[in-house]
Amino acid sequence: MAKSGKNPTINDVARLAGVSKKTVSRVINRSALLSEDTRTKVEAVIGQLGYVPNPQARALALRRNFLLGLLHDNPNAQTVLKVQEGVLDAIRDTEFALVVRPVDRHSPTMLDDIRRFLEQQRLYGVLILPPISENDALAQLCLEMGCGYVRMGSAMLDDADHMVASNDREMVEAAVDHLIALGHRRIALIEGPEGFRSAFERREGFLAAMQAHGLDVPPEARAQGNYRFESGLAGAGQLLDAPTRPTAIFASNDEMASGAFHAARQRNLRVPDDLSIIGFDDSPIAAHIWPPMTTVGWPVREMGRAAALKLIAPGDKSASQSRFPAQLVKRQSVAAPKA
Repeated sequence: MAKSGKNPTINDVARLAGVSKKTVSRVINRSALLSEDTRTKVEAVIGQLGYVPNPQARALALRRNFLLGLLHDNPNAQTVLKVQEGVLDAIRDTEFALVVRPVDRHSPTMLDDIRRFLEQQRLYGVLILPPISENDALAQLCLEMGCGYVRMGSAMLDDADHMVASNDREMVEAAVDHLIALGHRRIALIEGPEGFRSAFERREGFLAAMQAHGLDVPPEARAQGNYRFESGLAGAGQLLDAPTRPTAIFASNDEMASGAFHAARQRNLRVPDDLSIIGFDDSPIAAHIWPPMTTVGWPVREMGRAAALKLIAPGDKSASQSRFPAQLVKRQSVAAPKA
């Protein structure tokens, strides 16, 4: 037991548990690099002594705060929210907390701004969302500053320790194959914003599927969007007012797809009788709109959780996963075209 009148220390815990201070530290930090027997033994001694770790002292010793940063310049609030939920899943019951930092990827001072943020906060690590996750200079900045980082994206841009990625291209191909199997031939695309790797991967998946089936994609069958509802409304209006109207539209995210629903109704077109629509994300709007939307489910929450575990518990089994396959979620916004 610790001496009467003195707060127990990590040395007391280590001595009574018969382990090293490093092992006690790993128990406190919820590290996966421990046997269950060791964890149970150390936790029992911590409870017996009433030992309470001092986060400030430990942070000072490590020259890091127990904070994870979430860096983003993402127009889709639902995506950011889901990633936050995944990170919070990972850090629940630990001493870690989350700091969310929006940035402007178009700013010439973006890297300097992030450098100051990292210096001020002394973060344990950062999770970087697309599209800024595609900036190799930002990853290099984190390395130079000794700050752990994990990038999220629609393709593998880094080694597995620093990356969580989905398979957007393959899943968009599968979505378009689904439309073609039902008999659709005039399929239009509402693209995501220029400069986003996700928009590129989804466009390439769309074009690859159409080419594989010998189907043309004329310029009037493509509309530019920016991942927001208004751009989906405008883009779908452009597509539906073309001389040859499509029987189906794939939109690169659910926000734009919901805009396509409204554009169809403005023209007295019924979904899916007159027009089939598929989105991407499986955000809440996809299930709440009528009819419920067929979409590609992007496993953003799972990716956020794994990214956080790569930073705080690299030995955890979930942290070893870097590829997260999306799934086609079939609902009622898709049907065979009219004869």
